[in-house]
Amino acid sequence: MPEVIFNGPAGRIEGRYHPAKKRRAPIALILHPHPQFGGTMNNQIVYNLYYAFLNRGFSVLRFNFRGVGRSQGNFDHGSGELSDAASALDWAQALNPDARACWIAGVSFGAWIGMQLLMRRPEVEGFISVAPPANRFDFSFLAPCPSSGLFVHGDQDRVAPMKDVQTLIEKLKTQKGIVIDQSIIPGANHFFENRTEELLVEVNSYLDKRLGPIGEVAAPQAAADTGEDAA
Repeated sequence: MPEVIFNGPAGRIEGRYHPAKKRRAPIALILHPHPQFGGTMNNQIVYNLYYAFLNRGFSVLRFNFRGVGRSQGNFDHGSGELSDAASALDWAQALNPDARACWIAGVSFGAWIGMQLLMRRPEVEGFISVAPPANRFDFSFLAPCPSSGLFVHGDQDRVAPMKDVQTLIEKLKTQKGIVIDQSIIPGANHFFENRTEELLVEVNSYLDKRLGPIGEVAAPQAAADTGEDAA
């Protein structure tokens, strides 16, 4: 996967980008867990989400938020990271001006950032939020949530307890015009330790439902780095 460097609001941003083979292919942006708790673009779940979209013919970008890896800048408690994500999507769209749609997938802190970006970008037609920390960050901006998507979380998640995620999902399900799907992974904690394959089955099943099945999905990829967050 090609390494890329592009300009962000706090300086250079390091990413990995794979262009689609077909014109007008949709774009997928993958957002990693909390930078201050070991989250990087090489997080195992982020890495596998990247390939889930790549296998479906998307142009896919994942990147390190400011201050992570070779991305310049310092952690900015979400505000700057949202700007980073917006710049990343701008960069991908500039390379793919004919892209017909966009999806956002985020893990934990990245799910919170992704949902904020979703509110600002009407071209985003779908999302996947993995282990959203509804107890730690304010999700009230989703009023209303503009796109249909999938929430995935574990029933043993003690960092972002299921009851808080459930409250968020039930609120969103009352909104008209969108469909919120939910997958609960039995035995999974916040990091989906020993449950990554089950997570990917749920994600791929949802993408099959929304986008149509693909001929053969590649086997789950091993991550180069499994640094994971606590939020």
